[in-house]
Amino acid sequence: MDRGNDEPDLAESNVPSSSRGIGAPPAGNHGLTVEQGTLLTETLSPAALKRLYMRYRGTAQIRETRHGLWLALVVYLLFGIADAMLIPDVAVGTITARFSVAITSLIAMEVVVAANASSKWSDLTCAVTVVAAYLAWLLPAMKTEVLETFRFYMYFGTIFMMSANLFFNLFFRLSVATSAAIMLIFFTSLAYAPTIGSDQLMVHVLFYFSCFTFTSYVNWKLNRERYNVFLNAREAAQQHEESEKRGAALERLSNTDYLTGVDNRRAVDKRLRDHWSNWQNEGTSFAVMLVDVDFFKKYNDFYGHQAGDRCLVMVASALSDMLKPLNATVGRYGGEEFIVLSRVTGREQVTALAEVIRATVEDLALVHDQRRDGQAVVTVSVGAAYTRAQTGPKLERIINEADRALYSAKANGRNCVRLFDPNDPLSSDDNENIAATLRMAIRNDLVHLVYQPIQNMRTGRVEGVESLMRLKMIDGTPLSPGQFIPVAERTGAILELGLWAIRRACTEVLAPGLVPLASVNVSAIQLKSRGFALAVSTILEETGVSGSQLAFEITEGIDMEGQSDVIRCITDLQALGIRIWLDDFGTGFAGLSWLRLFPFDTVKIDRSFLQDARRPAGRAMLEDIIRLIRNRGLKILIEGLETADHVDLMHELGIELGQGYYLGRPVPIEEVRIKAVPRLATVVSL
Repeated sequence: MDRGNDEPDLAESNVPSSSRGIGAPPAGNHGLTVEQGTLLTETLSPAALKRLYMRYRGTAQIRETRHGLWLALVVYLLFGIADAMLIPDVAVGTITARFSVAITSLIAMEVVVAANASSKWSDLTCAVTVVAAYLAWLLPAMKTEVLETFRFYMYFGTIFMMSANLFFNLFFRLSVATSAAIMLIFFTSLAYAPTIGSDQLMVHVLFYFSCFTFTSYVNWKLNRERYNVFLNAREAAQQHEESEKRGAALERLSNTDYLTGVDNRRAVDKRLRDHWSNWQNEGTSFAVMLVDVDFFKKYNDFYGHQAGDRCLVMVASALSDMLKPLNATVGRYGGEEFIVLSRVTGREQVTALAEVIRATVEDLALVHDQRRDGQAVVTVSVGAAYTRAQTGPKLERIINEADRALYSAKANGRNCVRLFDPNDPLSSDDNENIAATLRMAIRNDLVHLVYQPIQNMRTGRVEGVESLMRLKMIDGTPLSPGQFIPVAERTGAILELGLWAIRRACTEVLAPGLVPLASVNVSAIQLKSRGFALAVSTILEETGVSGSQLAFEITEGIDMEGQSDVIRCITDLQALGIRIWLDDFGTGFAGLSWLRLFPFDTVKIDRSFLQDARRPAGRAMLEDIIRLIRNRGLKILIEGLETADHVDLMHELGIELGQGYYLGRPVPIEEVRIKAVPRLATVVSL
């Protein structure tokens, strides 16, 4: 009878098993404990594995052995009824012997348990009990006068042999030694037993020897299987530990800025939501500070990109070290812009912390003699805002206030601190003019699309174009997407503009067959809008364009965890044949969790990784990201190809799709018609 405890086939029964430094798993648990898991990072020798398993047995083995012994002794005492029926003349002696052995063995086992001894002592107690139980019954039973019955009854002695090999989880050598002792006692008893015929003697010997051989073999197989189970459990635990480490590393990667090591945009957004939730629910106020490196473009252009990267790294490190004791956090919010989140309250505390931030960077004394404002070192401008009763019901409001305060700091000569003041004319909301323009943009033909080619790096052919929206004010002043897209999303104008862009791309380049594929940027607002997928389906039907000719690039950060409406909308779009691309991967706008939640067709790696590939560490990072995406079976498009070296690197890395000024700049529809595929491929590959 096997009690199911997963134990190894350890032939060395003298290996210590009392090490309590590594805890044992609870009964029935085949895994390793946390402390045992600390050993999994090493390659262990067979001897070390055996010692580890001895610890693995632990107190669970003692507990199960104790329960098994109680059960075995109960059955052993019940056999006293058989004594009274089969050998009544010596039943008193055999029953007395049974009770004596049972009581003695139970006391011995309880002593082992109370002493918290190792499992080898419980095993030894069981082994001695089996031998003593057989001997204690056999000696008085041999004096019976009921010879024929006794000869038959002697076959029951093999039960003791079976219990040694099959019932108790004894190691192989101890089990064999115990069953061998029983067999030897039996063979010895034949010399003193009542007369048994030679035929019967031969049957007895053959039966006992067969039982010994069979049960020993089964015991060996069981022990071997238990040890294999242990090894499998150990391997599974090791793989689980390694998987958790890889998961933690990927999680850190997805929340860490690749250059500076501080929080990236994705992590910052999450912290912002947490702070805002505490403010809304518990009234815990906080401050937001935007920190912009002054004249960084001049620094980058004169000293070079590597020096610029070092500058950002040193600024981030100084801010992180300074803010850590203050329970504040810093993250990279843009190219040369950082964001600081702190739970300081009140105008004076916010202003004081912002001034410390400014002074910390100035004290670095990083030379910057290309600026023409009387300064010769790197400095920062700081714009701050904090939660107040009039902050407003939306998180975006406090970010907008900090941004307006930063604008005010730059307008006041830089290297200074400004706290948002709603009455300061320099912080007035210039976005109102943009919002008004957006409301009339389509009606007054103020918005149009330009198209940037996407080239197959292997064949040189243009695979498609990216549709990019451009807007101008009434007076003809152009606005960059960075200026009007956030306003369009905040005001809801993005819904009308987004559908207009999809329809215009279909009618201008897809329906005439100028390009085989066009991608359009789609924001979170659109994906959350009810009926968006239906509206897209209507556009495809009216323009006669197949969904497979259209790709949607998801560009804004969306926390897809729990966003069932977003995932449902993306699924509906994919059902139309539309390809779903993940844009700006790796910048914090798109997290690793996206790749887990949805099967994208193509992943666009942000241009910043390509620019950073000049450094060995940057190239290694780019290769790691490419390997991660390829393991998911997705296509890769790298944007920002601006030099021939970039193109050569794409060939080295085996990248299929590329996009950038070197391959082709965004052009209006008129130029696309002139350079229609396939001639466009020749032009943009120069």
